[in-house]
Amino acid sequence: MSVLSILAPAHEARHEARPEARPEVQPQVRAGAQPQAPAGAQAEVPEAPTGAQAAARSGARSGAQPGARPGVPAGGRALPAVLGADLEVPVRGGRLVPYANFDYAASAPCLAAAQEAVAAALPAYSSVHRGAGYASQLTTARYEQARHTVRAFAGARPGDAVVFTRNTTDATNLLARCLPEGTTVVVFDTEHHASLLPWPRAVRLAPPAFPGEAVRAADDALAGIEGPALLVVTAASNVTGELWPIAALAHIAHRHGARILVDAAQLAPHRGLNLAALDLDYVAFSGHKLYAPFGAGALIGRPDWLAAAEPYLRGGGASRDVAEADAPQWSEDPEQRHEAGTPNVLGAIALAAACEALSATGWTPLVRREERLLARLRAGLASVPGLRELSLWGPDHPRVGIVSFTLAGWTAREVAEALSAEYGIGVRDGRFCAHPFVRHLLGDGDCASGTGGAVRASIGLGTTEEHVDRLTAALRELAGRR
Repeated sequence: MSVLSILAPAHEARHEARPEARPEVQPQVRAGAQPQAPAGAQAEVPEAPTGAQAAARSGARSGAQPGARPGVPAGGRALPAVLGADLEVPVRGGRLVPYANFDYAASAPCLAAAQEAVAAALPAYSSVHRGAGYASQLTTARYEQARHTVRAFAGARPGDAVVFTRNTTDATNLLARCLPEGTTVVVFDTEHHASLLPWPRAVRLAPPAFPGEAVRAADDALAGIEGPALLVVTAASNVTGELWPIAALAHIAHRHGARILVDAAQLAPHRGLNLAALDLDYVAFSGHKLYAPFGAGALIGRPDWLAAAEPYLRGGGASRDVAEADAPQWSEDPEQRHEAGTPNVLGAIALAAACEALSATGWTPLVRREERLLARLRAGLASVPGLRELSLWGPDHPRVGIVSFTLAGWTAREVAEALSAEYGIGVRDGRFCAHPFVRHLLGDGDCASGTGGAVRASIGLGTTEEHVDRLTAALRELAGRR
């Protein structure tokens, strides 16, 4: 009996309990990776808790998980517990105050469910895919189970590849290495550098004045391209939080025979993702923004470009046979082909646990809670004299919980340092790895010289109304000083 078959009942139960419908993906262990358990060992399998189980346990044990604050969104279902929710930090004068974290868009704190899944996997941790030992077989099963979980979380098609990467930047660069020869990439100047910089042949489009202009600009650009083309676009801006019309852009891309890559780094922690329903070719996202800061991300999408390309990294696992060092036979499986070397198994397990915990909570209560906090935050910011919120498409356009702003008389760095040193509030300042976009939004020379930028406040599972009120009150105090 295989270790994967021992774990299968829990895997099936998770799919039955998933609160929102997603395309079902049946487990398929890679060729050569089917783990066999030692005879009579079934009763001793140290099965890791699923992300949903860990989240439920952590949410139910108020105070039992150090640093975790479960919280309850609308609907009465406990939020997944976040580590560090009770963190206290020193401020000027030596006092300790509760930390108000508004830096989720850079990296989110760890979910208790992710921590517990990693802790459960560690006692039997071993190398994956080719070991005959029981620990290796069990770790292989857990790693491949994590792949299935991430595939389901993204709403991927059954045949889509799920390649584990380090983060979104790594995933985007992987796809850049896999483009067919002569591919032209179309990308907006509003993108994060991870989506802006990897492409050898790129048509860069100016920031659109409204969503319909984005669709028209992409349509016009793709119409003039001969040969393979790829449209690259974010789902949610890491600067303004604004949601992009990715379904309409995917439709335009496919009408011209092109493909689309969606940077979902800022969407995945805030909204449900369904690659198949949106008809997206590729999506990329990071675990560290998805409450699983263990160094894993994913590229998910159509396998043909990945299977035809040279391996992203050359080494063990990517090859089927090496008769001569200069003539290896590469694996035909795109997941194996682009995961050479020992993978980040624990990162994949943590990412899967976070995906399960969010899905088990349900996106409807999570989104409603975030929208209430975001509305409170933006209303508070609007009351601060001299504060200007940055926006591409206006204040009423839908967005996730990210707000960037400037404060008259203060540099972004001064605001961020004062909030930290005096109030125990963490925000981000600068240009957020989106220099052309921030320069466009600011419309001044400070950003170009590297001395300017903006302040970004982003919310997540650990954010409370009290945090929001502290931030806006602190900004009003700062505004009154200059």
